[in-house]
Amino acid sequence: MAGMGARLGDASAPARPPVSDEAIGRDELALATRNHGLPLEALRYDLTPPGLHYVLTHYDIPYVPDGASWQLTLDGRVRRPLRLGLADLRAFPQVTTRVTLECAGNGRALLTPRPVSQPWLVEAVGTAEWTGVPLRLLLEAAGVEDDAVEVVLTGADHGVERGVEQDYQRALPLDVALGAEPEVLVAHAMNGAPLPPQHGRPLRLVVPGWYGMAHVKWLRGIRVVDEPFTGFQQAVAYRIRQRPDEEGEPVTRIAPRALLIPPGFPDFMSRTRVVGPGGLTLEGRAWSGRAPVTRVEISTDGERTWRRAGLAPDGGHPWAWRSWRADWTATPGEHVLSARATDAEGHTQPLRQPWNRGGFANNLVHRIRVVCPDPEELG
Repeated sequence: MAGMGARLGDASAPARPPVSDEAIGRDELALATRNHGLPLEALRYDLTPPGLHYVLTHYDIPYVPDGASWQLTLDGRVRRPLRLGLADLRAFPQVTTRVTLECAGNGRALLTPRPVSQPWLVEAVGTAEWTGVPLRLLLEAAGVEDDAVEVVLTGADHGVERGVEQDYQRALPLDVALGAEPEVLVAHAMNGAPLPPQHGRPLRLVVPGWYGMAHVKWLRGIRVVDEPFTGFQQAVAYRIRQRPDEEGEPVTRIAPRALLIPPGFPDFMSRTRVVGPGGLTLEGRAWSGRAPVTRVEISTDGERTWRRAGLAPDGGHPWAWRSWRADWTATPGEHVLSARATDAEGHTQPLRQPWNRGGFANNLVHRIRVVCPDPEELG
C-alpha cells in the first residue's frame, strides 16, 4: 500500500483536537454508529448482558463462523513454541473472573476542545464474567527465556490507522502477563456462553483493571519479546499528551469513576430526567482499576456540598464495579445530581477534567440534569 500514509494521515501525529467549535463530523458519526455504549439504565444489572455491554471495534469484526479450526500461536523468546486450538486451551485449568471493562476514551466528547475520535459520553463501560485460561499458565508451558521483557498480543482485526496498515496489537509487561493477582485471561466465554462476535469470538484477552485497549479481541498470536514493543497502538496511540511532539505517558489502569443510574424518566432528545417531588433513592455503580473503591459521594445542590453514599461490598469481585445508593428528596425545580468515587490510594474524580489530546483516562465527575415539575403548575 505505497502512499497510504500520505493519503490517510501522518502516522507519527497523535489524535488532534477539533478546530474552534468544529461539530462532530461524518467520520465520527460513522464511528458512533459502529460502536455503542451501555444504556445507563442497564447499570442495574450486576452482569451486563452481552448486547448491552459497550463495544469499540477499531477495524472490521472478523468473520469466524466456527472456532474449531482457530489456532493460537505462542512463540518468540520461549523454549517451547506452542500452537493451540480451542480444545487444547480448554485442557488447561479454567478460571472465571468478574471484570469491569471501560474504554480508555470514555468521556472524550465532554472535553473542551473535543478530541476528534469515537465521541463517547460516559457509557463506554460494562461488566461481565469472563472464563478462560490464565495467560501465565500458557507462558509457563512455553518456557519464557530469561531475557524476555514484554508479551505482544495480536488480534485478527486488520485495518489502517493514521496511514499505518496493521493488525491490532498491544503488549503487556512480562510481570503483568505472568501475574497471579490479577490473572490475565485468554478468555473463550462471556457470562457463561461462547464469546459473541463483537466481543472477540473465539478468543480474547482480559486484563483486569486495565482500560479496554489492552483487552485484545480475536486473539490469534502471543509473542514474547526481549525489547519493548513499538507498534502503533503502543507507541503512537493510547498515550496521554498535551502537545503533538510529546512522547506522552502510556494509558494503563482505569481511573476511579462513579456513574448514576438516571432517575425518573427521560426527555427523548435531551435525555433530561423528569422526577416527581418527594423522596427517592439514587443508585449507581463505582469502580477503579488502580485500587479498590472506598468511598462514593453525591451532591444534589450544584456541588456546594457532598455527602457519602452507601457502598455495597465487592462480593469477592475486586475487579468489578460495586453498587451504591443514597436517599434524596426532590423538590420542584431544576437540579444537577453529581457522583464521584475515591479509591484506596486516594485517587478521586475531578470536578474539572484535565485535558489531553486523545481524551484518555477522562474520569470527570458524573452529572445528570433533573427536572422536578411543580404539581400546582401541572394543575
